[in-house]
Formats: sequence, structure tokens, C-alpha cells
Amino acid sequence: MDLRELVSALNDFASLSLAESWDNVGLLVEPSPPHTVNTLFLTNDLTEEVMEEAVQKKADLILSYHPPIFAPLKRVTWKTWKERLVVRALEHRIGIYSPHTAYDAIPHGVNNWLTKGLGACTSVPLHPSTAPSYPAEGTHRVEFCADNNEHLDTVLSKIKGIQEISCLTTLPARVEGEEQTRVSLNCSQKALLEVVALLSQNSLLYHKTEILLLQKPLLPHTGMGRLCTLSEPVSLSDIIERIKSHLKLPHIRLAMGMGKTLESPVKKAALCAGSGGSVLKGMEADLYLTGEMSHHDILDAAANGISVILCEHSNTERGFLSELRDMLAIHLQNKINIVVSEKDRDPLQVA
Repeated sequence: MDLRELVSALNDFASLSLAESWDNVGLLVEPSPPHTVNTLFLTNDLTEEVMEEAVQKKADLILSYHPPIFAPLKRVTWKTWKERLVVRALEHRIGIYSPHTAYDAIPHGVNNWLTKGLGACTSVPLHPSTAPSYPAEGTHRVEFCADNNEHLDTVLSKIKGIQEISCLTTLPARVEGEEQTRVSLNCSQKALLEVVALLSQNSLLYHKTEILLLQKPLLPHTGMGRLCTLSEPVSLSDIIERIKSHLKLPHIRLAMGMGKTLESPVKKAALCAGSGGSVLKGMEADLYLTGEMSHHDILDAAANGISVILCEHSNTERGFLSELRDMLAIHLQNKINIVVSEKDRDPLQVA
């Protein structure tokens, strides 16, 4: 499969528009075209050890959940490990693609996989995603009524001269018993300033003007984090065992909520794969489940009676790769070989 065709298919699987604005997602390293991909290599973190594994397995494209290039590179030399990743990738004609938070947001993504560690439950995003575009052209709708006279024709002529104006319509209207024309238009935020400046030159028009902000619609089941409601309340100790089993971990870290014990029931759990402090903050739940949180966020949660389970950052993400391999095989119609890294692991170990 051609690289560009594959990247397009990966973008269809999870739209990059769902990624957080601070993220660096998409195709990060591209060998010179044409570039055929026979083997797609999946990893959570692209380390030098994982890169050598990808080379040995003759990967043509690495899908690294975490973007190995995040801060801009000012040079590509052999000096730092991230620069060396780019050098090795290009030497061996291996592309690098990263989806990161786009996979966090999708209904069939990382957070959905993490909910399975709680047992039977229903879940909704903590921070729902919005559609990538507005329901109509422009970000605002402007509406006003005016008498049918030459002045209105002049105003309309000037409005038509403003860039980024769309959906300009005029309809007959009766206002306080008088025949008037109702004008409606969509515009960008930049054009809105020009429209308002124009209408403000006529106080009668200005005071009859309504400005509506066009809201991007929410995408169902899509967004950051998940609030999970268990089918039946389960003790905290049982939840701990379920999570350890799901993530294949011998241990987790636990901060007990104020007034709670291991036998306290858990009915609602808020979770976020990776580093979930900012996503979980302020959410009402019996339990927070994530990879890592700041010391003070943990103290805040515990003081509010919320227990916190931490599993280390990538331990809450890596297990998703096996499911991803199976989903991508179907999505790509088994046209390429998909391999999951065996060297990829969390950098923190218990000593």
C-alpha cells in the first residue's frame, strides 16, 4: 500500500481534528516518495531500542502512539536520541506516524479500552469533542430588519463587498405592522467586526441587530476521558484486582479517599489514560483511574473522598495496541502486515 494512501486510511480511522490543540499528530517522518508500506509497526513509545526492533522486522511505517517529535528539532544530528530516531528512520526508509490524543478521543480508542478494566459499565466522555467544522459556513450569524428603501440597498451592497460573508438572504417581514425586510448572513469572526462597524453607522439598524454564535455540534461518545457507571457497585479492593488483571500489572499505586476503605463501594469511576490530572480535576466520582497525577491533584481528590489509582503513564495505554492491530487489520482490509512491538515497555520498574 502506498504511504499516502495508508496515511489517508489512518486519518479516516481516527480524525486528527479530534487531537488536542497542543498535540503533534499525523505523519512526522516521511521517506521520499514513492514509498510502499508492506509492514506497519505499532508501538506506544518509540525508543532507540524499539527503533532497532522496527528495523529488524523490516517495518516501512511506525505508528507510535506518543509522538517521538514533540518539541521542534533545530537540527538532525547523531547527538540526541530523538534526532537519532529521525536519522535511523530515514536511513532505512521508515515513516513515522503518531495519532496520540486523537486515539484518546475516539469511541473505539484508548480510553474505551481502559474502561474494560472496570467490568460491566456504561461510559460517557468527560470532555466531549465538537465537530471539526461549524454547522454552516462562518462562525457567527447576523440578523437585522430594515425598511425597504435605497438605504437598505446601499447597506446590502457594502455587505456583499466584505470578504468571508456567506448565506446572505433577504426575506419579507412584518414588524409592528410595517412591511420590512429581514436580512440574515453568516460570517467569520474577522468579517463580523466589519459588519458591526457598518451597521453601527445607522443607529436604527444597529439596535435591531441580533448576533448569534454558531456552536459546533458535540460528537456523541467522542472526547477526552470517560465517566463510567458500573452496572453494580463493586468494592474498591475488587476494582483494584480487576484493573491489575486487565493491565497485566503485579501492582498499582493507591491513594485512599478520605473516609474510604478497601471495602467501600465504587459505583462511578472517572478515568483518563496517560496523565489524567487536568482531565479528571473537579469530576464527581468514587474513583479516579489514570497513569499519573501530580502530588497536589492526588491530595485534592483524596480530601474530597475520591480514591485514586495510578498505574504509571504508558501502562494505561500500551495494552490497547493489540486491539488496535486487530481493528486496523479490518480497516485496512488485511492489505498489509501489522506487527506490535515486543521491546516497548514502561520506563519505570519496581526495584
